[in-house]
Amino acid sequence: MPKITLLSQLDLNRTYSYADYLTWQFNETVELIKGKVMLMSPAPNVKHQDISMSLSRSLSVFFRHKKCRVYAAPFDVRLYDRKKSMLANQDIHTVVQPDLCVICDTAKLDSQGCNGAPDWIIEILSKGNSKKELQIKYDLYAESGVSEYWLVYPYEQVIHQFVLNESGRYELKHMYADDDIAVPSLFPELAVDLSEIFELFDDQSSNEAH
Repeated sequence: MPKITLLSQLDLNRTYSYADYLTWQFNETVELIKGKVMLMSPAPNVKHQDISMSLSRSLSVFFRHKKCRVYAAPFDVRLYDRKKSMLANQDIHTVVQPDLCVICDTAKLDSQGCNGAPDWIIEILSKGNSKKELQIKYDLYAESGVSEYWLVYPYEQVIHQFVLNESGRYELKHMYADDDIAVPSLFPELAVDLSEIFELFDDQSSNEAH
């Protein structure tokens, strides 16, 4: 098999596995969605990163002495139908890099990342995210059994909280905004103060206005 060092060497119409993904040695960051290569948006901007770091700090403090682990992108998460048991690399056709994820079943963790669905995924939207991409991830996370999914809208300063119901579909449990206290359904003791999460964003927006 020839070494893949350039994205242009890939056939975007072909179906690839995670085993293929591990052999790629190019600079671009991609995700694999049901065997198809999906180019990721350009590097996150400062606002995106500030919000990600603020959320990371809040979650890291809360989970510090607990069994659950917090990871931030870049971090490979291999996904497949929640009804299936752990699969080998050649049988896995989806790998994504969520902005943040919380994993409580440490048996899913290995040297390559997470093999199976995290308990909680947080995605911070960028202007480059398309509606198609959002729908794909929404359906994929539900199908894989991600119990809770948060979508963060930086410019609107809003968080949509989705929780997986008994039928395996997401329900919009809450929409948090401005200075609300966001509480994950999985971890009701955790209170995320949105005024702190979006604080730096407010400061930068004020500076840009001047």
